Amino acid sequence: MIRDDRLPRDAQSILELAARSMFELFANASEGMMLVDRHEKVVWINDQYRRFLPALGFERESDFVGHPVSSVVQNTQMHQVLATGKPILIDLLSNKAGTFVVSRIPLRDDGGEVIGVLGIVLFDHPETTLQPLIAKFARLEQDLSDARRELASRRRSKYTFASFVGSSAAALEVKRQARRAALSNSPVLLLGETGTGKELLAHAIHAASSRAGQPLVSVNMAAVPDTLLEAEFFGVAPGAYTGADKKGRDGKFKLADGGTLFLDELGDMPPAVQVKLLRALQEGEIEPLGSNKLVQFDVRVVAATSRELAQLVQDGRFREDLYYRLNVLPIRVPPLRERQDDFPVLIEALCEDIAARGGGSQLELDTAALALLTAQVWRGNIRELRNVLEQLALRSDNPHIGAEQVRAVLNAAGMSMVAAPLRAGPAPVVALDAEVLRPLPEQIAELEQRAIAQALSRTGGNRAAAARLLGISRASFYDKLGAADVSEI
Repeated sequence: MIRDDRLPRDAQSILELAARSMFELFANASEGMMLVDRHEKVVWINDQYRRFLPALGFERESDFVGHPVSSVVQNTQMHQVLATGKPILIDLLSNKAGTFVVSRIPLRDDGGEVIGVLGIVLFDHPETTLQPLIAKFARLEQDLSDARRELASRRRSKYTFASFVGSSAAALEVKRQARRAALSNSPVLLLGETGTGKELLAHAIHAASSRAGQPLVSVNMAAVPDTLLEAEFFGVAPGAYTGADKKGRDGKFKLADGGTLFLDELGDMPPAVQVKLLRALQEGEIEPLGSNKLVQFDVRVVAATSRELAQLVQDGRFREDLYYRLNVLPIRVPPLRERQDDFPVLIEALCEDIAARGGGSQLELDTAALALLTAQVWRGNIRELRNVLEQLALRSDNPHIGAEQVRAVLNAAGMSMVAAPLRAGPAPVVALDAEVLRPLPEQIAELEQRAIAQALSRTGGNRAAAARLLGISRASFYDKLGAADVSEI
């Protein structure tokens, strides 16, 4: 009998009436019921349950009732409910009589001791009676599988080494180093100015490595608040703090397990996270926030920064031990001003991609426009160059682009323009993929020679000032000066 001494007498009567009503409801509406006593013996079955006896192998009720439940019902869990006192509200039971959806509810005396178990057959033939529920479950399972596949595909590499456009000596060297790095599991440190293609190379290294089939997970230090970086890296245990997900959340190390973790803008990592990152890399294990359990991982780290890490180490703003841990395979990604030979093919590739994404015609730049773009400093490198080309595509009704249109966009963008080398006579309009009269390297060399001559003329022969005016290093200036015809300069 159900009793709660905290209730008034009238409420207690209602509770007992509700219990009897629920029992009668299940007895009449279910497919069968049985009672098992504290000694695991069947003491009662209702009329609906009796129809299962022949299928279970019993001719008489007396052969079933009074016997241990485990000896008359195959695969029963009634004894487990007696032992634990915990109900099994929904379960599938299969035996000689068929497959059923069942519930098992412990019965307690006034002292709270388990004195028996009520077993209820809710449905028989669940493959038909529960078909809508089974179908919905199957759909949810399929949706989950599709979502996992989609997430996995997004975490794979978007770029390969073919995506790093260019055949200049600088471009070929950086691709050679990156391909060698892809063969190793050691950390890779990509160094270079913003917009040079460090993230693209990180994807390419992963795609060419033995981990290509596993996830590539990225963390941008500059994009995540300092207070959230630790949780982003190491994950959060269930209920670690107020507002935390009750199921917990995996960090980037766990998500990248077996694959590659790309740490972008490494120089912006706060000191507190540097300590824990170093320990994680040394031990190969992490401790999620709010947890006292260590989780092992297998991750290859590729890091990138546009800042001078060595200087940050000297200034005490980046841990020296972490620097040496990550600076195993350093690769310097050259700025655009050191890849002038790549400008024609690079601009063509960018224009092709812009046209494909925007659905318009591909831009065709004449030689004067190309020369003007090549002469610029491009502090934002490829990212800045792409931005200018996108503006040209949006502002121009005609895909044929001349120097005046380029100059107008550069002025509107507030760029400090460097004049293109002068040519005698009007420049012919030539598309990037059109046939030229002379080899392109020969023409570019001529442009460089004229640019050097003009810079020296403006600076009164001061070579250091001329190098600054052209936006190139002094070493590069002297290299190009040596290749030029000094008599003409």
